[in-house]
Amino acid sequence: MRNNCTYSRIDCSRRSALKRIALLSTIAAFQPSIASAQEKKAAAKITDEDIFNFALNLESLETEYYLRGTTGKGMDDADAGSNPGAVTGGKMVPWQDDDLRQFMEEVAANELAHVRFYRKTLGKQAVSRPAIDLTGFTAAAKAAGLGDNFDPFASEMNFFLGGMLMEDVGVTAYHGAAPLISNKKFLDAAAGILAVEAYHMGMARSVLYRMGPEAREAANALSDARDKLDGSEDLDQGIVLDGKANIVPSSADGIAFSRTPQQVLRIVYLADNAGVSSGGLFPNGMNGTIKTT
Repeated sequence: MRNNCTYSRIDCSRRSALKRIALLSTIAAFQPSIASAQEKKAAAKITDEDIFNFALNLESLETEYYLRGTTGKGMDDADAGSNPGAVTGGKMVPWQDDDLRQFMEEVAANELAHVRFYRKTLGKQAVSRPAIDLTGFTAAAKAAGLGDNFDPFASEMNFFLGGMLMEDVGVTAYHGAAPLISNKKFLDAAAGILAVEAYHMGMARSVLYRMGPEAREAANALSDARDKLDGSEDLDQGIVLDGKANIVPSSADGIAFSRTPQQVLRIVYLADNAGVSSGGLFPNGMNGTIKTT
């Protein structure tokens, strides 16, 4: 059953799919539908560096989004790699609340630090920033029923909604990839970054809830849209569930759920089928080994 809860509905049940998360195997957590020996062999070739480069693509997207919304400009060339793709869209948000602006300035600084960490750690293996289309948020919002002209940079509420669209996905992506990281130092770093992303998302979800009914319903609509893209299972949770605040999307055991890279790619590519290698927020696809739904 899809997440159809809004701020005004009180009879939505907890997702049964989330209760099964502890049963996922290590491979299923990263690539759940390996049907052939060839696919198993391909999965075995995924390295820690591949996983970190996958994360670097996502962190580059987040950094460009938050920097442009808080400063009016994106990353410096030195942080974008040797052959970076172009970034389309993005502008300074017309901030009215200084507290909210400071919240997002801190998030922007954290995301840029993540990009720099990955570049330092991966060295010459680090991929360049892929082409990024921030106008893709308009298409995502349209799919969620928020109208044809949604601009995440037009207001504080919209900017937080756009942040939620990415940050929730980032948290679940880190959780999904963690079981396959073999280097303990890499795993420790990934766990630390996951924690920071979760702090970000808890803050953003809380702010959106406090903004009232319009923000709550829009956030839940985006949650529904993500759920339609990432596959048949009902994984996502909005900021209102069972008629109450749902700041922490988690299982009945209080465990945050996870997504495979393929599920993540379907969301950022805005593609609900397999075999897609570009689209949405990444018009030319991600860079690196992991890039196809």
